[in-house]
Amino acid sequence: MTTSTNTSPNTSVNTPSPDALTHDPQGPVLLVGGYGTVGAELARLVAAEHPVLLTGRSEERGAPLVRELGGAPHAAVRRWDLADPAPFTAAVSAVVGVVNDPDDRVLRAAALGAVPYADVTRWTVRLQRAATVAALLRPAAPVLLSSAWMGGVVSLVAAALAERLGGADRVETAIRWDLADRAGADSVEFMDRLGLDYEVIREGSRHTVAPLSDAGTVRIGAHATRVARIDTPEQFTLPLTLGSGTATTRIGFSSALSTRALLAAKHTGFFRWGRGDRWQSTRRAMLYSPGDGGTALLRVDVSHRGRTLAAVVEDRAGQAHLTAVGGLLALRRALGTDGSAAAPAGVSFPEQTPHPDRTLSDLAALGVTVDIRPAPGLDAAA
Repeated sequence: MTTSTNTSPNTSVNTPSPDALTHDPQGPVLLVGGYGTVGAELARLVAAEHPVLLTGRSEERGAPLVRELGGAPHAAVRRWDLADPAPFTAAVSAVVGVVNDPDDRVLRAAALGAVPYADVTRWTVRLQRAATVAALLRPAAPVLLSSAWMGGVVSLVAAALAERLGGADRVETAIRWDLADRAGADSVEFMDRLGLDYEVIREGSRHTVAPLSDAGTVRIGAHATRVARIDTPEQFTLPLTLGSGTATTRIGFSSALSTRALLAAKHTGFFRWGRGDRWQSTRRAMLYSPGDGGTALLRVDVSHRGRTLAAVVEDRAGQAHLTAVGGLLALRRALGTDGSAAAPAGVSFPEQTPHPDRTLSDLAALGVTVDIRPAPGLDAAA
């Protein structure tokens, strides 16, 4: 996940947008934040299917990627700093948000311009806000909020398992975060939320839980991984879309020492008293030590009427690539180029794909393996 500081006061839905995006079906796909760690991976994938327009704070930083992608007419870069109130205008076929949009600036411009939009960057409360803003704007184009873990991949896999089972009473996700993987400095933004309790659905009822609670050990592929609760958007959307009575996501790390240190910090109360900008660098330094590359690995268990299917998702190209894969699938759904009818106008979530099982072959074609087997479910002990 990525973040940026936006000082624009333009937060009211009723306030005219300073930006003007217009829909041109033959135009490029606009990637806002298109040359960052995840953005560059997504740009490479999208450029194989569409011309791309990359934006960010600096045209110079995006220029090498534009050259890699072949330059005009295949790729171009322009400056759009979301913290700068200067208006931005473009005619594009679709928009994918790959940086945080805390004031919904990109979303509003896309919705007002009837431009298909997908977003892979929002945490739960910001996704809830975005859904509300989009509903008030009544967009004439699709707004796909694909910010579940790894660009919506978790939700897509959950939907595929639910289709095979005929429903989803329970969805439990366990993530193994590879500390050796490539990552941008803002990819560990979730550290800033570890002092905030959040709401989940458990056995059909709403409960408030603490981050890093309910710790237990889960086998994720070949790795026994200590995992604990984390706030992610699919825990909000899956009960609404798949009807799951329980939705739980937990995270652990490739280093058992890092996991123990994080849980110890939680027990000291650090994530509560150490909130705010003053302690931000300390919080993020606990996990931000990017290497040359690693493997994205996670497990999704879906249970229905006494049966459980477990899917182990692996992307050896790493976490940024897997998020970009989710972004590409979200773009295809928003454009209606995924083999299904065009997505409906208005807000939707990735798990609402009309053909969930097709997701598995799409992931395989993009280098992501999904191993599905019957299982008793996740075993997380308090």
